[in-house]
Amino acid sequence: MQYHWLNRQNNDKLIAFFAGWSFDSNPFQFLKCEDYDVVVFYDYSTLETDFDFSIFDEYKEKNLITWSMGVFCAYVLSDKFKYFDKKFAINGTVYPVDDKYGIPLKPFELTLKHSKKGLEGKFYRNIFLKDCEYERYLQNPVERNIDNRVEELEKLYLRISKYDIIYKNFYDCALVSKFDKIIPSNNQINFWSKYNTEYRLIESGHFPFYNYKAWKDLL
Repeated sequence: MQYHWLNRQNNDKLIAFFAGWSFDSNPFQFLKCEDYDVVVFYDYSTLETDFDFSIFDEYKEKNLITWSMGVFCAYVLSDKFKYFDKKFAINGTVYPVDDKYGIPLKPFELTLKHSKKGLEGKFYRNIFLKDCEYERYLQNPVERNIDNRVEELEKLYLRISKYDIIYKNFYDCALVSKFDKIIPSNNQINFWSKYNTEYRLIESGHFPFYNYKAWKDLL
């Protein structure tokens, strides 16, 4: 697992963000950090990392924001975030490949089979609601090479297949996009409703971040 500090100015407030599959920190540079230190985690080919989680102890206010596959990966590492003040999920669940609570198995297997071709265009078009959002993304796209992103999905699926999740309430609330083409919104609602977790519907596609100007707006 890789990480990148978007802002580290010895602020007393922190946002730790888990991005989705195939992403890095580059497409999120536009969000203003203001008086928050912000660290982005990405590339879940492995969840091993040289990040020093004890750094979290330095902050008075700690917030976790997770998105897409990052919702699952952060939960796997949930012991690192048990003292966080707020924990939010965006367009994802802890069952990322699931006919009822995540991406249905057959569409996911097709994505896996054709992931290299999808990453060359169609996948990124599908995560946005509007063409103008996709065009904006192209101004600051993911910088990782495609083979690296394909390998990440393969290894993620192995982890998902083997990981026996027994969910204990971890997330405080969730944002669910009405027009999510990646993880069906109804499946997300099924999951959060089952665990009596507050969720809010938003008018967006899978990538809702262009609706916000600063990281604090997501809180």
